[in-house]
Amino acid sequence: MSDPRQALAHVTRCVVKIGSALLTNHGQGLDRDGIGNWVAQIAALRRRGIQVVLVSSGAVAAGMQRLGYQNRPHALHELQAIAAVGQMGLVQVYESAFQGHGLHTAQVLLTHDDLTNRERHLNARSTLRTLLDLGVIPVINENDTVATEEIRFSDNDTLAALVTNLLEAELLVILTDQAGLYTADPRTEPQATLVQEGVAGDPAFEAMAGGSGLLGRGGMRTKLRAAAKAARSGAATVIAWGREPEVLTRVLSGARIGTCLTPTEERMAARKRWLADQMQVRGRLRLDAGAARVLREAGRSLLPVGVQAVEGSFQRGELVACLSPEGLEVARGLVNYGSEEAVRIIGRSSSQIEAILGYVGEPELIHRDNLVVLS
Repeated sequence: MSDPRQALAHVTRCVVKIGSALLTNHGQGLDRDGIGNWVAQIAALRRRGIQVVLVSSGAVAAGMQRLGYQNRPHALHELQAIAAVGQMGLVQVYESAFQGHGLHTAQVLLTHDDLTNRERHLNARSTLRTLLDLGVIPVINENDTVATEEIRFSDNDTLAALVTNLLEAELLVILTDQAGLYTADPRTEPQATLVQEGVAGDPAFEAMAGGSGLLGRGGMRTKLRAAAKAARSGAATVIAWGREPEVLTRVLSGARIGTCLTPTEERMAARKRWLADQMQVRGRLRLDAGAARVLREAGRSLLPVGVQAVEGSFQRGELVACLSPEGLEVARGLVNYGSEEAVRIIGRSSSQIEAILGYVGEPELIHRDNLVVLS
């Protein structure tokens, strides 16, 4: 669709990120009324059949309020302790609010390493997809109590973008205390105007962005960079004021709210390029003629029954090449089983995996979402 806003009305899976300033009403404590309002909107989206993942800031800010801190501390161990206190209150409020709409929630705490380590990446992806299939709302935050400076996210905007990539969501909505991206800082430049649409990653937008607030680690720049990251897998991003009436339901109905940043490529083309370029091939799977034809013509997942031989040593989540009987590379993708396990299940039906291995991770050797066809 040529109109990016019109396309938002057809989204089936989205990630919603809510910032600390909104959640705590600028440091006054958790805003239960505000949270109840956003939860009601998410419940309305679920009734429309849209899967929603919530990335929530606020643990440190809530902990500061509970413990009487006026200024955000700098010591990592102190921030971790405060986050542990605040996370309890945050989860309690979400759980209670969602239960009022008959929805179950699941707390998911992640570190950067969980999304960059290939095996843990797939574990997180499988768990989150299962939760969504069960109708559960995952509430995601950074695992502040164990994350170190070396492995932590720079901010929850980045976390939300990586979760968008992880789940192949079509849309990332970042709710903030500003109406969107302005041509200049509206707090100091009254003549600044709202940027309604643009292309994610446009370097001209960086100059328009201001700094971060007192409570959060992010700012408009981090939101723009998050939009660029989300665009790598073909997702659009909307940055909007969280207190706009019915902001979520209206954004996902195509209303012109906030700033909409779109990827430069179609969604699947962007994701496939991202997948093909991101890592080196660690092994090879030799396919029979039927499996090679199915991958080429139908774009389906690769099942163990269609594989004749395994070459190389690889771990779950690493990139492998799929070869036709003639030795041509048909496709490449992220494998769901390591080479030792793959050797045991190739040529067998998916229903036999559990009997052979003692467990079943995924019925496919490579899921179609993690597979790019090359020829």
